[in-house]
Amino acid sequence: MLSTLGDAAVTQPAAVHGLGGIGKSTLALHYALHYRHRYALVWWISAESSELIEAGLSALAGRLCPHWAYGASTEERIAWAMTWLQWHPGWLLIFDNVEDPNTLRPYLGALPGGHHLATSRKATSWHTIAPTLPLDLLSPTASADLLCALAYDGKETSAGQRQEAEYLAQDLGYLPLALEQAGAYLHQTGKDMAAYRQALPRMLSKRSDGIDPQRTVSRVWDQSLTAITKRDPLAVTVLEAMAWLAPDGIPRALLTPLAPEEDPDALDDALGVLHSYNMITLAGSTLSIHRLLQAVLRTNLSIGDAQMPPGRSAAEQALLYALPSPDEPLPSATRQWEGLLPHITALAASIPTGSATEDTFELFAAANNHVQRAGQMARAIPLLARDLTECEQVLGDTHPDTLTSRNNLAYAYQEAGNLARAIPLYEATLAQREQVLGDTHPQTMTSRNNLAYVYEEAGNLARAIPLYEAVLAQREQVLGDTHPDTLASRNNLAYAYQEAGDPARAIPLYEATLAQCEQVLGDTHPDTLSSRSNLAGAYGESGDLARAIPLHEAVLAQREQVLGDTHPDTLASRNNLAGAYEEAGNLARAIPLYEATLAQCEQVLGDTHPQTMTSRSNLASAYRNAGDLARAIPLYEAVLAQREQVLGDTHPDTLASRNNLAYAYQEAGDPARAIPLYEATLAQCEQVLGDTHPDTLSSRSNLAGAYGESGDLARAIPLHEAVLAQREQVLGDTHPDTLASRNNLAGAYEEAGNLARAIPLYEATLAQCEQVLGDTHPQTMTSRSNLASAYRNAGDLARAIPLHEAVLAQREQVLGDTHPDTLTSRNDLARARAAELA
Repeated sequence: MLSTLGDAAVTQPAAVHGLGGIGKSTLALHYALHYRHRYALVWWISAESSELIEAGLSALAGRLCPHWAYGASTEERIAWAMTWLQWHPGWLLIFDNVEDPNTLRPYLGALPGGHHLATSRKATSWHTIAPTLPLDLLSPTASADLLCALAYDGKETSAGQRQEAEYLAQDLGYLPLALEQAGAYLHQTGKDMAAYRQALPRMLSKRSDGIDPQRTVSRVWDQSLTAITKRDPLAVTVLEAMAWLAPDGIPRALLTPLAPEEDPDALDDALGVLHSYNMITLAGSTLSIHRLLQAVLRTNLSIGDAQMPPGRSAAEQALLYALPSPDEPLPSATRQWEGLLPHITALAASIPTGSATEDTFELFAAANNHVQRAGQMARAIPLLARDLTECEQVLGDTHPDTLTSRNNLAYAYQEAGNLARAIPLYEATLAQREQVLGDTHPQTMTSRNNLAYVYEEAGNLARAIPLYEAVLAQREQVLGDTHPDTLASRNNLAYAYQEAGDPARAIPLYEATLAQCEQVLGDTHPDTLSSRSNLAGAYGESGDLARAIPLHEAVLAQREQVLGDTHPDTLASRNNLAGAYEEAGNLARAIPLYEATLAQCEQVLGDTHPQTMTSRSNLASAYRNAGDLARAIPLYEAVLAQREQVLGDTHPDTLASRNNLAYAYQEAGDPARAIPLYEATLAQCEQVLGDTHPDTLSSRSNLAGAYGESGDLARAIPLHEAVLAQREQVLGDTHPDTLASRNNLAGAYEEAGNLARAIPLYEATLAQCEQVLGDTHPQTMTSRSNLASAYRNAGDLARAIPLHEAVLAQREQVLGDTHPDTLTSRNDLARARAAELA
């Protein structure tokens, strides 16, 4: 076999095989040059056929004995060459590009006195003839090195040039011949690498000085395709279909419809031929094809063909045939779709603009329906973007279907957490619908509502609320006061008020909406149940758990009866009720309910559905609140890993998971892991959501708290002050988050021993909490407790003890006798009384 160690050389017949352009002949030539001193003769023979091998031996006789060979027949020259090789050992024969390994048998047996080295595109049929060396692609680093050396003539490259070389090397699939061809062309023409990449399919047939015109990537693979066509036409059909799919992970079963039903072995035979020519790689139940070979095939298929290329039609039909039933249970459907989505996405990226067919759109629609059902809309973005491009070109920029497509793409970006791209699309859609359909057309009002919703997600309530109010007014006027869309608008506005920290406006609107839903839609209509659930959530957020919990229990019971025990809305209700129990300090009821909900979500929705991941995160939080960090932290880590994989590294839910994990590390007394994670999360929030998004402000507040807890008040206090200033400006002076920031800053001042600044801030915060949230809201009671502790630390027990007593009485009444906050109050009061007696 070949070796690069010392003076090792070919010691028995050897065959180097691989995809056309992989560098087999180059390796053989390099070997011959390196070891030429070891051989009395090195002779290169083109070996595509027996006739060419014989021609090579005839030419050898002409080289060794030209005067005699001039008058001899071909048969005589071949016999003379064979005799010479038999009598003169120590030679090397290189048989280049062997098509049929069996053609070498007569020479290997008759010529034992030297070494034989063969190169071939064929991977099979060598086992009884010679050992083989499969040749692989270059590494990414070596590929970029080669491109830079050729394109820039060995000169030093800039960081930008190196990066472009890495991108181009990836597009070329690290194929040596393609890299050599590209590098030589770039050097000769001075063409920019980025421009070469954009014109890549066309560039594959380009050559430059020093490149054999028969050795371009396109020509090399054309030769293989010609040979394959002669052996098995179905193999070419299969290969042409694979050209439109993703290069890796192609299910073998996906290609079954391409073979005739009457021949069950036809597909296996065709794949065997492709594998034997190294055109595909077999990996169990899946196949792979080189991405550059796909580009060549697609280019060749599209040239001069007014109709859709047959390979693309075959690919679309195969994908349609493989689609799971819409009634398939979600986990099972998701497993099947995992094998199909990459190929539908690749098809969307590879077909020319304006060439989509009904089959294409059917594939897109089926894929979009599944990812929406699975809560993975980010995966639909390439398909929806392609759908929009097709609509714009075929129907025009303002056709109603184009506007719907633009809205759908905006929704996918929103679900993927990419609000920077969602908002402009929603704004454009609304402006166009106002112009084309009119200001009060139902679709226009839907667009206005969607835009309000994305503003709300972006934390821009100043723009969201007026838009919600406008939509509600229009729907009341156009659709009527009790139309389902009007009721939905009323609910959306109530939620925005709730987000703005204005329960005084949110709760009455929720109550009115629920009453209308009950009257118009009925007591157990899904929309009525959603309205009831929203009201329960608002009661809970306002601290009124006495009304929230019974309402959550009622909604859960009704959803179980109406929708079934495992409907996603039922699972959401179960999760909401567990959350309310947790808020009430009843972890003994909350944790089993969270555990049961998670198990059902995993079974019904699948392990990585967003709702399942949320359920897992909630259970982790409950474990943390119960002090069980040994179970909480691994669960937080699992959720973070899943969200990074499914939703992406910077999705808002992923950022929330990162924050939760940092908080758990902080709770575990591990600031070395908590603080860097908080800092990384904050940097990502600032970049993705913006500097003043509510989630960014929460992340900054958490980091300030971690600094403070680690004793680094020099960094904690300025950060708390910055968060407070930003929340006052963005959320308003009395928003619950603003009040929390004011409380946190007072706590940092207290930690720093500056009670002169802490106590007035605690007093002001308590007064605002009482006014805005009410006297017995949990946040108000926490503020009262903090003020009492500050009085105690200042030695003012006359004011501290009555306040501690008041907080304890309120917490016993509102939260219950054994809630953790109640136990803390009891302990605080005991400490104050002990200090009084001391």
